[in-house]
Amino acid sequence: MRKYVFVTGGVLSGLGKGVVAASIGLLFKLQGYRVSLQKIDPYVNVDAGTMNPYEHGEVFVTHDGKETDLDVGRYERFLNERLSAANYMTTGQVYWNVIRQERVGAFLGKTVQVIPHITDEIKRLIRLALEENDAEIGVIEVGGTVGDIESLPFLEALRQMKDELPREDTFFVHLTLLPHLSTSDEIKTKPTQHSVKELRGIGIQPNAIVARTECPVPDAVKAKIALFCDVPRDNVIEDPDLPSSYYAPLRLHENGLTKAISTGLHLPVREPDLQRWQDLVRAIEVPKDRVRIGIVGKYVELKDSYISIREAFLHAGAHEGIAVDTEWISSEHIARDGAETHLKDIDGLLIPGGFGDRGVEGKIDAVEYVRTHGVPYFGLCLGMECAVIEFARHVLGLPKANSTEFSPDTPDPVIALLEDQKRVVQKGGTMRLGAYEAKLRAGTISRECYGREAIEERHRHRFEFNPDYRERFEKAGMQIAGTSPGGELVEIIELPGHPWFVGVQFHPEFTSRFLAPHPLFRGFIRSCRERRRSSSSLRAS
Repeated sequence: MRKYVFVTGGVLSGLGKGVVAASIGLLFKLQGYRVSLQKIDPYVNVDAGTMNPYEHGEVFVTHDGKETDLDVGRYERFLNERLSAANYMTTGQVYWNVIRQERVGAFLGKTVQVIPHITDEIKRLIRLALEENDAEIGVIEVGGTVGDIESLPFLEALRQMKDELPREDTFFVHLTLLPHLSTSDEIKTKPTQHSVKELRGIGIQPNAIVARTECPVPDAVKAKIALFCDVPRDNVIEDPDLPSSYYAPLRLHENGLTKAISTGLHLPVREPDLQRWQDLVRAIEVPKDRVRIGIVGKYVELKDSYISIREAFLHAGAHEGIAVDTEWISSEHIARDGAETHLKDIDGLLIPGGFGDRGVEGKIDAVEYVRTHGVPYFGLCLGMECAVIEFARHVLGLPKANSTEFSPDTPDPVIALLEDQKRVVQKGGTMRLGAYEAKLRAGTISRECYGREAIEERHRHRFEFNPDYRERFEKAGMQIAGTSPGGELVEIIELPGHPWFVGVQFHPEFTSRFLAPHPLFRGFIRSCRERRRSSSSLRAS
């Protein structure tokens, strides 16, 4: 069986197509179907790796090393499954594939055109995602908004699939906005009508409309949308603003989306097993404890740049009964004002990954503060590198220690370029990317959190702990808690005697799931809770 659910968007971007697509995938997986989720990005970039986080949010990395849009991360967090490069498609990738075929003579004698050659490649990649995941149902999200020039080849490919396949094998879900005018207290349907008209002009009639709204939608408004957009009344699905995206599957199912899609695809209408999901949502609503964690970075004004970290805290908190209040702190403000000004009231500190030297000195100052004040610390990728630099400067007595990324001429390159990166010229897709194995040292915090010796985590970096300095670090008290299987590369550092000081070269946030939180994030927030309790006891006494 191969069924396809296509999710498109209208009116404006940012309405939550990714959440709707992920919710659909979850709802059908919990009915027992094998599901695949795929994101189509209409950008000419071959992948998301070189995109600025200010413009596009976080770059997510799959197990096999594909740099993708953040929605692929959302799919993994909802499905609790590992996706691959096949689950992500861009304009650049499609054209690159076709051009390479043309160069080797695959189209000799033919004029290579958008139709049929580009659209055929799009359809091939959509089918490939289902085949590689052995899926019965594929949920395909088309990025952008209907009417965008960039999206036209993709929508044309979907129109062709609709005509080529039996009618009961495709279903189109169109997400639109229902704006509310406060002056007249009216919900306006005209933007939705125009959006559907645009979609129908391309040759696609939506089977269901998911209406994003900030207030309840009266039945009369739903009936009007159904009439003017030619969809069944029961297939106009209300999608209200919610406290968290994890409420969305519950609400969309309650509002009839599962039934609408099942009916349209000629599938039996089953009740998905949402009990565990509901329990975790309730745990978010009524936490037993709270902690305050500072996140020091350079993109703090744009939270989507660190969305996997934010979600990993929510996952761990739901399972531990702890609400995590995150305070986003600019590393440049720490360098300007001093670390204590911004960190004195936090229960823990996390420094995420990143690139470039802007704000690094502020991050190093922050590490020194939490190291010397016993505040739990969690460093991810660049966050580990900052911890190594800080330790070298203030414990090893190497005041000019640095990374060659920030100071190529540093006399003490404690962080240096990977050997296999030294001759790399191209930027896209050339870092250490994807999952690598690591071996954990017995008796360490990391080993205790994971509960096993061998692990596998995802990487995205070019620079590493310099092994020439390893012996000096260990003699001074820094523990190498995890290495590559052969012991050549340092994967995790810890400080014995500190309440919780862990730096990892990888990105554990990429493998955290709502149903299966990452063990290091759970351990970190537990240590933050202990610090908060001990601080409260001291204040009380």
